[in-house]
Amino acid sequence: MYALSAESLEKRFRKGKGKLIWALRKVSFSVARGEIYGILGPNGSGKSTLVRILATLLIPDGGRAWVLGYDVVRQPKQVRALIHRVSTEAAFFKKLSPLENLLYGARLYGLSGRVVGRRARGLLAELGIPPDRQRRPMEQLSRGQQQKVAVARALLQPPPVLLLDEPTTGLDPRSKREVQELVLGLRREKGTTILLTTHDMEEADRICDRVGILDEGRLVAEGAPWKLKQRVKTDGRPVSMEDVFFALTGKEWEDES
Repeated sequence: MYALSAESLEKRFRKGKGKLIWALRKVSFSVARGEIYGILGPNGSGKSTLVRILATLLIPDGGRAWVLGYDVVRQPKQVRALIHRVSTEAAFFKKLSPLENLLYGARLYGLSGRVVGRRARGLLAELGIPPDRQRRPMEQLSRGQQQKVAVARALLQPPPVLLLDEPTTGLDPRSKREVQELVLGLRREKGTTILLTTHDMEEADRICDRVGILDEGRLVAEGAPWKLKQRVKTDGRPVSMEDVFFALTGKEWEDES
């Protein structure tokens, strides 16, 4: 049984009173247990829509998806008990500190006690948030620091499946590396299955076992980064994931910058 799988997923949105816009078109893939699977694509390619369907936040217009064998539409309660999701729109109590937000989240998961407090402080420190900032109100932290708190909250009680929707967007290079190392450690120590969406080519190349490339809602290719690179010929220089994207889609890479 796969940790994650999808079969011919489709999703459309209506733009105002105009035509329907395809977000996903017949997307099928599967992710093995303990695998880090990246969904790579520019903004608007359908990455976040896919994550929201897997997280039971959107209902697909066609196809089916499963988390550890549970159907995301027919068995949403069981699915939600198995996943955590981190997105760029993470919500917090802005008047509370990072530590207070984490401890509140721990209570929602039925956790309590000094062990959780130590775990929360350790995670925040590991992500580069020093003790003095752990007790400041969230509204006084930068967007990048708030994003780190969102990652820490999801890892406070490591789930079987972790959905990371562009978790390092807006982070500086050092902070990105800190989050990536934490993700790799979680898979190594807990065997967590991780689906990561990103528009960061280097990030996908570095930490993903396999990647799927989305372009205008279509999954145009998937495989290990090194295998995808073998499909591309250059003038002798090293092949990048950007070269892969261009070769498979005929488009220049454009990210949010």
